[in-house]
Amino acid sequence: MTDQTNQANTVTAPWDTPFWPEGVAHNVTDYHYPVFKLLDDSAARYPNQIFTIFNGAKKTFSQVKDTADRIACFLAKKGIKKGDKVAIVLPNLPHFPEIFFGIMKAGAVAVTCNPIYTPTELKQQLDNSTAKMVFCMDHPTFYPNTVKAVKDTGVETVVVCNIKRYLPKLQGFLGSLSGKIPKADHHEPGHIMFDDLVAQSRPEPPDITINPINDTAVMLYTGGTTGIPKGAELVHINFTYQVAAIMEYLRLSHGDGKPLEKAYYGGYHRFLGILPWYHSFGISVAMLCAAGSGSSLVCIPDPRTGKPPFTDVLKAVQKYRPTLMPAVPTIFVAFTNHAKLDKYDLSSLMGCFSGGSPMPPDVCRQFEEKTGAVIFEGYGLTETAPVLSANPTNQKTRKIGSVGFPLPDTDIKILDLGDPKKELPRGEDGEVAACGPQVMKGYWNKPDANADVFVTIAGKRYFLTGDIGHIDEDGYILITDRKKDMIIVGGFNVYPREIEDIIYTHPKVELCAVIGIANKPAGETVKAIIKLKQGQTATQEEIIAFCKENMAGYKRPRIIEFKEDIPVSNIGKVLRRELREPHCN
Repeated sequence: MTDQTNQANTVTAPWDTPFWPEGVAHNVTDYHYPVFKLLDDSAARYPNQIFTIFNGAKKTFSQVKDTADRIACFLAKKGIKKGDKVAIVLPNLPHFPEIFFGIMKAGAVAVTCNPIYTPTELKQQLDNSTAKMVFCMDHPTFYPNTVKAVKDTGVETVVVCNIKRYLPKLQGFLGSLSGKIPKADHHEPGHIMFDDLVAQSRPEPPDITINPINDTAVMLYTGGTTGIPKGAELVHINFTYQVAAIMEYLRLSHGDGKPLEKAYYGGYHRFLGILPWYHSFGISVAMLCAAGSGSSLVCIPDPRTGKPPFTDVLKAVQKYRPTLMPAVPTIFVAFTNHAKLDKYDLSSLMGCFSGGSPMPPDVCRQFEEKTGAVIFEGYGLTETAPVLSANPTNQKTRKIGSVGFPLPDTDIKILDLGDPKKELPRGEDGEVAACGPQVMKGYWNKPDANADVFVTIAGKRYFLTGDIGHIDEDGYILITDRKKDMIIVGGFNVYPREIEDIIYTHPKVELCAVIGIANKPAGETVKAIIKLKQGQTATQEEIIAFCKENMAGYKRPRIIEFKEDIPVSNIGKVLRRELREPHCN
């Protein structure tokens, strides 16, 4: 961006750069309180402001608080004590924030689980977390899976949530008559219906003292793309800090020609809840930021629905006019390549936050050209609740391909891959390490794993992210790739993301993933798996020739495989691990 290499070597703070977002404070201080205060404060300030929107039905902040208070009362009566685990096995339904905040008010720990997990996968998390209660969906698949999963676990109570409660009355009535509202064929004796729980409980949460610095609020499981899941224990300030820092960092123009300023509170903004709330990105950047800012939250249980896929969420954007959309690159790819995108009005979108995996610059450019919205890429992990850094939220000072600057009060270092206590100078690739109020307490019951991911430098505790990256001359952070995904070709380090970014510039490519496969004695061979855009055809020779023109010889894929589908996680991360498995033998 500028030629300031000599000056950059002396920069010690992320804001010591001309590109730090104007007006953004270097520190945030007002976040040392329990998570449920986000809801309570907004309910006090904006009692009649709409919080959740689902299929046309709307709930105000005061209504959501009332239900959360009743749930907390119910939990206490069922013997749930401070620190006990309560699992939420739900998609993005309006029940979710009510249950989540109810758990917080009871002093318990929310264990958020993927509702499409198999019984075996779900049972592993319930066992590992020692959950005593489960909230699940009344659904012909999800409910029976939960019933199977809770057998022989410590789960004592199962609460069943039906969506009819949150549909407009006429729609709910007609849906019941037609059988279109999903529900299980039968319910097990002793299982409690959510509606009965709310009706029979008083809005009187127990009197619980929370230490926001030390008390665990949420347990999130990692490992969807890299291996066996681990439970990350996140305390209250991990999340309340995130809301304070994100809303401080966010600078928007609230109309054509208007200057950049802090995001408005109290109902001006609507967040599109397109990312699952069992994931930290969806929890923090959508659900909790909406709650803490008095904004509305559009509940999207599954963005892939409709014909063609993603049609229903495009309709929701046009109907409900969200202003802010946190999403992952594969969702931006799906929007950009939607056959009927031009038919939908997406002009309400002001800011689109991208995270979860690296954003290919060409995908960013295409999305912005087609929609008029602006994408701001950030970076984080489940273990950091999740945001560590973000690009300035304006096109003048963001740097496409980077993940911006650390959030206020967040310290990022680049450490030597062979010596995690040795800090590297700007421009050199190493492991990204982070210290800040958003970093987790640690992995649940995993002392060896904790010893591997934390290092003390100058008296401060840093989390080793497992990502390779560097800080450039202007102070922007650039993520090169995951340590585990790096490919060794003839002694050279090859980073899949760099190759993928180039392949994405090919006009026929919709999605791609690059992996390394064993090739002794050279080490590994680069392979590219590609999904073409609808109606397009290409040959291996064509793609290899394209790569030959655009990258060094040792980086070029020698093998090209075309697939109709590339496996992605439930939040849209490409599952390179699954693509490597056929080559493991």
